[in-house]
Amino acid sequence: MIESAPRGGADSTYFLKLYKHRTSYFIMALWLWIIVGILIILIGILISYFNRFAVLQNRIENSSSQIDVQLKKRADLVPNLLESVKGYMKHEKSIITEVTNARKALVSAGNLGAKLKAGDKLQNALKSIFALAENYPNLKASDTFVQLQNELSSIEDKVAYARQYYNDSVLEYDNLFSTFPGNMFARLFKKQQKSYFQIAESERKVPKVQF
Repeated sequence: MIESAPRGGADSTYFLKLYKHRTSYFIMALWLWIIVGILIILIGILISYFNRFAVLQNRIENSSSQIDVQLKKRADLVPNLLESVKGYMKHEKSIITEVTNARKALVSAGNLGAKLKAGDKLQNALKSIFALAENYPNLKASDTFVQLQNELSSIEDKVAYARQYYNDSVLEYDNLFSTFPGNMFARLFKKQQKSYFQIAESERKVPKVQF
């Protein structure tokens, strides 16, 4: 039995419609994948910036807590230092009173900024104590005094390092906060700009000690 040849016009129309249908489906699928890809990229960028702000904020909080810890250690050592010098510096009551008051201000400070300000005043007062100690050879030879002096000096270095680390972290955070496209995400995440810890001009001066 011999099959009849297909009708050319009908088949051409059928294959043309099939081709157009498949092309249309392919284009729709391509656009769908493009949209999905763009959404994935946008979500990735969103997550990336959210995480960057979170990491920098955690770094700032960690450095501020380290400053707080070191300031507390300094305040805790001051009574022992005063106890060790009272027997020698009987005529230096004003300096001892200044250190005592500065310590009280540090302990009672409510926030880290106030604690840093009080801590700077305490450190300046302690420098006066150490400068006066040069007049008391027996005090300078005391193991307790030397140990406390070394511990307080070490704490001062740690406070300075933590303070610098805090300011470096704030700089990185503020750069992200103020530059494009970070500023867009900062508004989206409702982030606030951070402030540096600065030393007041009056506190930069080396304390004068009258002998």
